[in-house]
Amino acid sequence: MPVSALIFHPAPSRSGPLTEVVDDARRAQAERHRKAFLRAGADRVRIVEEPPRAASFGAMLREIAQSRELGRGGCVVLGSGAIPLATAADLATFVAVARAGGRVALANNRYSADVVAIGRAAVLREIPDLPSDNALPRWLEEHAGFSVTDLRTRWRLGMDLDSPLDLVLLRASGRRWLPTVADSRTVAARLAEVSMVLDDPRAELLVAGRVSAGTLAFLEREARCRVRAFIEERGLKASTELALRDIRKGARRLRAARSILGTVLDRDGPLALGPLLAQFADAALIDTRVLLAHRLGSDEERWPVPEDRFGSDMLTPSSIADPWLRVLTTSAVQASIPVLLGGHSLVGPGVRLLRGATHVRSG
Repeated sequence: MPVSALIFHPAPSRSGPLTEVVDDARRAQAERHRKAFLRAGADRVRIVEEPPRAASFGAMLREIAQSRELGRGGCVVLGSGAIPLATAADLATFVAVARAGGRVALANNRYSADVVAIGRAAVLREIPDLPSDNALPRWLEEHAGFSVTDLRTRWRLGMDLDSPLDLVLLRASGRRWLPTVADSRTVAARLAEVSMVLDDPRAELLVAGRVSAGTLAFLEREARCRVRAFIEERGLKASTELALRDIRKGARRLRAARSILGTVLDRDGPLALGPLLAQFADAALIDTRVLLAHRLGSDEERWPVPEDRFGSDMLTPSSIADPWLRVLTTSAVQASIPVLLGGHSLVGPGVRLLRGATHVRSG
C-alpha cells in the first residue's frame, strides 16, 4: 500500500522575536521530517502550509482526503514541530503501520497525539472538525472503529517544538542545529538552579500540570531530591466531544478545565504564585497552559497571544502585554526558589532533557 506523509505547518504570526524563532525552528524541523520520512519509506511527503485564518485541523485534513490526494493507501499525519527527537527507526515504525492497510492506527500517544499513522487514509474523508491532531486517535477508535496503539513509552516522541523554552532545552542537551533563542540568560540561570535541586537529597522539586506517570517514574529513578507533583488536565488538547462516542442517554459532558493551583491564584491573585510555590518546594516546574485553560477555557484563541506566552516561558515579564500573565511571570522571576514556566514539554520530556543537560555540564 502506498504511504503519504502530511506535515502540517501553521501560519506564522511572526508578531515578535520569540514567535519568529519558534516558527523558524518548526519550518526547519518540517524539512528535516520531509527528508527523513522519504528515507523511512514513505512514497510521498508534503508540507501542508496552513493559511493565516485556517479552518480547523479536521476540516483541512478532510479536504485533503476528499481531494483523493491520499488515494487508497495509508498516511502519517503530524505537525511541523512534532517529535524532533524521533529516530529513523521511529519513523520507519509509523510508515510500516500506514503501509499495513486496514483499520489500524499508531500514535505517539493515543490520548494526546502529535503524530498518527493511519492504515486506511480514506476514512479521513469523514473526519469532523477536530480542533487539532491531538484528538485524532480517539476519533479513529471511537467513531471509525480503528484499532489504535501508541508508543508513549518512548519518551522522546513526546517532545514538541511548542515554545522557545523547548529550543533552549533541546540545544542545552546537544541539538545544536536548532536556532538560538536571544535573551535566554534568566532561563539558563534557572535551569542551572533547578539542576542543583535535582542533585540535592535534602531538597524537593515540585512539578505541576500535565505530568505523566513516565515522567514521575523517571524522577523517582534519576533525581536525588524528593518530588512533589500536582497532576492536572492531562489530555487537555485532546478533550473534545467530537472525538468521543457515547450512545447512552444523558451521557456526561466533558468538564471544563480546572486547576487546584489555578483556583488558589483566583483567590490570591497571580502575584501570589512565587510565595505559594516556595511553601511546597525548593524548585518548581509549572505548566502554565493548565493555568490559562483554568482561567480562560481550553480554546487557545482566548489565551494571551503566543508572543506573550513565550515571553512568560522565557521569564521576561517586560515583554508581556497581558496584565495577568505579566504579573504571574514577575512573581515567578522574583520567587525565592527557582521557578520555570512552560508547556507540556517542560513537565514531560523536558525534565529528561534538563537532567541530561545537567550530566553533560557536570561531565
